[in-house]
Order: sequence, then C-alpha cells, then structure tokens
Amino acid sequence: MKHSHGRVPDITSLADLDRRLADGASSLAGWRVVGLDLTGRAAELLERDLAQSLFLGCEFAEGADDAVRRAGGIVLHHIPGIPVDPYRATLYDPHDLYDAPRYEDTLDARAYAWSRHATSPDDSLAMALHDHHVDAALTAWVAGREVVGVMGGHAIERGSRAYADAARLGHALGARLTVATGGGPGAMEAANLGALVPEDRSDALEAALADLGRVPSFRPDVGAWARTALAVVDTTGEGRESLGIPTWHYGHEPPNPFASAIAKFFANAPREALLLEVCTAGIVFLPGAAGTVQEVFQDACENYYADESSVAPMVLVGRRHWTEELPVWPLLRALARGRAMEGCVHLVDSLEEAVEVVALSRPGGE
Repeated sequence: MKHSHGRVPDITSLADLDRRLADGASSLAGWRVVGLDLTGRAAELLERDLAQSLFLGCEFAEGADDAVRRAGGIVLHHIPGIPVDPYRATLYDPHDLYDAPRYEDTLDARAYAWSRHATSPDDSLAMALHDHHVDAALTAWVAGREVVGVMGGHAIERGSRAYADAARLGHALGARLTVATGGGPGAMEAANLGALVPEDRSDALEAALADLGRVPSFRPDVGAWARTALAVVDTTGEGRESLGIPTWHYGHEPPNPFASAIAKFFANAPREALLLEVCTAGIVFLPGAAGTVQEVFQDACENYYADESSVAPMVLVGRRHWTEELPVWPLLRALARGRAMEGCVHLVDSLEEAVEVVALSRPGGE
C-alpha cells in the first residue's frame, strides 16, 4: 500500500478533467485519467504537456490515442473478455458484487470463474492492474480512519452462539472504530454485521441474527445466503461503515454483504498483508483454525520487528481454544518476551474484555 498523500490525481469524471483544464493546467504529468470518454477532448489534451501522464481504459477518437502516445502519454485500453474493470477507482460495495438475482450470474461469481481459467498474458495483466487499483482505492478509503480488525473462522454458521458473539463484538467495536475483516462468511460476516447496525439499535441486531439464522450457511445456495443478508442491509437503512478485504483466490467462500466497502483482490498474499496493515488500532482474534493461526503469526511478525510507536494490540479471545485446542498463546507470549510488543499481546475469555483492551490501547485510553 503506497501512500501518495494526494500528489497523484485520479481523474475519474469529465467534469473534474474540464475543471482542471479550465483552471489553467499546462501539464498532465502524474495524472491518471481513468475510464473517460475523451472522443471530444483530444485537441484540448494535446495543447498540454502529456509527458508522464497515464490514460487507463479511456475512449479516444480515431488516431487520437496514438497522438497522445507521441506526446509522451501512456495509453492502456480496455482489455477485452474480462468481467472486472481493471482500472476501477473505488472499492466495491455489496451491490456491485451481487448484481444479479442468481448468484451464478453475479459479477462475483463471473470474476471467480474467469480467474480459475485465466491463463493468457492479457488475463494476468488485467488481474495485476485490478489489484493495483483496488490497493490505491483502499489506501484512500482508510485514510483518516481508525481501523480495528476482527479475525476468526469462516465455518461458523449463522444461528450459532459463536456467530452471535462475533456480531456483538463487531457491534461494540464499531461504536468507536472502523471494523475490518477478511470479508468472507462466518465470524467475518458476523463482525461486519455487528459493525453495520448503529450503536443505539441493539434490538435490530438481535432481529437480524434471528432472520439470518433461517439460512445458516452459503452452502448449498450462495444466492439465498446473500439475499437474506442484503435484505438485512436494506432494512437497516443508514448503517455504520465497515471494511471487508476478501479474495477470489478463495472464491468458493463468497464475500459477505455487510461490509459497506469491499476491497476484493485476485492475489491472496498482498491481500493478507494489507488486511493486517490497515488495522492500526489492533486486531481481535476469535477462535479459528489454520487461516486464523496464520494471521496471528503474520501479525506477530509485524509487531515483533516494529518499534514501540508502531506496535498494535493483539487480543486472542478464548483461553481454552488458544492454550489447549490450538496452543498458539504460549508461543506468542514467548515471542513477545522482551520486545516492544510484550505489553500488547493479550489473552481474554470474554468479548467485554476484548473491547476493553482495544479501548485502553487507543490514545488517551478512551
């Protein structure tokens, strides 16, 4: 995730382009012009210095794209035959991914099916460009937000106590922070659900949990699972924002519709790193299996080498799970001993304790 501090403008509307040109811009160096119909703008563009400018997925009048290239601009056209926009300038919202009544027809399903058989150089380029632009959109989205992560097992079903606990955790954390998850089902979905429901509407959360329990899993019908969730989103109205960062690498696990912003990637390794990186207010780890254990130690590695000002709290929930079933805690505590992270790793048994630890770790201990 590269932080450009606004120095590289993304031009995503003709109104913005026209305003900048009218304001007297003489050079487009560093500009990224994305997805615009420029068939009527060639003359104005060619009057400016186009060296080091970038035009992504734009339409040009015949021959104008070659003229822009000769003037020093870089032009990358749409890549045919792919379901996603490789130059998208914003994160997804749930309705972008679930854009058809049948799940098989949705953008999410079509992108996963394409990614499993994408073997050409154009396919690889499209996926790399897509993930680069989602990364840039994610950087812009998290700027100025305090983000806390919730990690946990994807197999937890709606209607279970573990699902309800994760939802209540997300609800409590979302009162002061922006909740981020891996964006999938199970504990991730539950935490995004809890974060969605406004702080003063705990009754709405309980009602949502009851409604969702009628479709406990995305198996065998992702469409029914998603429709139930989208109905909850619609009835919640102006819910709180939260973040999901899923991947088509695990496309058999659909993205949950409760995150208001979804950064979905094709490549999993950078997605895992970014998920941990954005959680500057710490991460709460609910009981999970291999994926959650991986996230615990990937986060531990970041904290192990960080200086004191950069360490973020790690809160493991479930003493028996993390000391007996999967004895992660003894190794984590041994790793932390004598390091800046030592006072930032915590083992608790209750959701209330987890929320309190995160709150006390914030500046001012609020």
